[in-house]
Amino acid sequence: MKSRTGSPQDIESPYAWMRLLVSLLLMTIGGAGMYSVTVVLPRIQADFGVARADASLPYTLTMVGFGLGGILMGRLSDRFGVMATVLIGSAGLGAGFIVAGLAGSLWQFSLAQGVLIGLFGTSATFAPLVADTSQWFTRRRGMAVAICMSGNYLAGAVWPPILQHYIDSIGWRQAYIGIGVFSLLVMPALALVLRRQAPPAELATAAAPPGRARWLTGVDPARPLGLSPAALQGLLCIAGVACCVAMAMPQVHIVAYCGDLGFGAARGAEMLSLMLGMGIISRLASGWISDRIGGLRTLLLGSVLQGIALLMFLPFKGLVPLYVVSGMFGLFQGGIVPAYALIVREYFAPREAGARVGTVLMATLFGMALGGWMSGVIFDFTGSYRAAFLNGMAWNLLNVSIVGFLLYRARRGSHLLRHSAL
Repeated sequence: MKSRTGSPQDIESPYAWMRLLVSLLLMTIGGAGMYSVTVVLPRIQADFGVARADASLPYTLTMVGFGLGGILMGRLSDRFGVMATVLIGSAGLGAGFIVAGLAGSLWQFSLAQGVLIGLFGTSATFAPLVADTSQWFTRRRGMAVAICMSGNYLAGAVWPPILQHYIDSIGWRQAYIGIGVFSLLVMPALALVLRRQAPPAELATAAAPPGRARWLTGVDPARPLGLSPAALQGLLCIAGVACCVAMAMPQVHIVAYCGDLGFGAARGAEMLSLMLGMGIISRLASGWISDRIGGLRTLLLGSVLQGIALLMFLPFKGLVPLYVVSGMFGLFQGGIVPAYALIVREYFAPREAGARVGTVLMATLFGMALGGWMSGVIFDFTGSYRAAFLNGMAWNLLNVSIVGFLLYRARRGSHLLRHSAL
């Protein structure tokens, strides 16, 4: 049976909000693939008798698979619809967790994490859902995308304690198999809500409020911001890498940083939790802001504030100031990544949304991986995190420069269009 296509009346309708809630739940479930492997790391190391570095390999492979899978699943979503990719994700997560739970060696566990869970599982519940959500909202698109992407942070808050409880009570293998069965049963049922196809792009555009055009005047998907689509995509990817290299410095190393300062790993873990919690608030607030000023301006605002927060880590080394700065950093950076999805939706053709969102989000994930590794290398070379913070600020400046250039072209294009109309 062919699925029904949405109409202009479906834009921001009760069905659209129900669809958003389902997308949030699916992203939260899919996020188990990212956070579960960090929770079981000590058990993996003990069970397979390997070094800590070797036990960290499954996480790396999961993130690599997650990033590459974003492009693949985005393309599949553009062609076959988001319901199809969610069903693939359900099969990938279900099979991945079950195979990983039955793994007899580290390489089997790593392949299950990287290929089944990362490439075919978690990736299917990220970029495709973000791109799909953007097509069901116009006036509140920024807020809707922010709510959807909060599922990634929500997964980080929900899954670790749940998984740790079952690891302690029944063992990590049984806990993994349980998540796999849960994914196979629940995700297909939720996917049925996503069966309806998004409204055609021209109908969705017609339903958009006139006020939204104040920062999108004269947008031409064939020459977005006067650039080729490939050039704009490339600049957004470079900006995504740069901002997330900076973002990774505190997120990946705050626990170790607190240990070096003598406060202990527990305090660092609390600061990381505070960052992620404030990140959820930031995503929602940034969504509200972007609905009023557009994705580019929101990205510039978040990037500048992130740079300020990074700078504040340098002079303040007391326990209470570090809690405050960590909270500020989370509040400033949480809305940056969703802004990229909004920019793609605002300046590219809607039929390309899934693939292009997946590509840009892959760049941000690569930036997180690169930033975490690079900060560790700098620390090993200098014996201090001061140079690592400065490195993060330099990358953040690169991001701000690119976004400032794109915003300049957007304003210049609008000015020329108004001038030609006179």
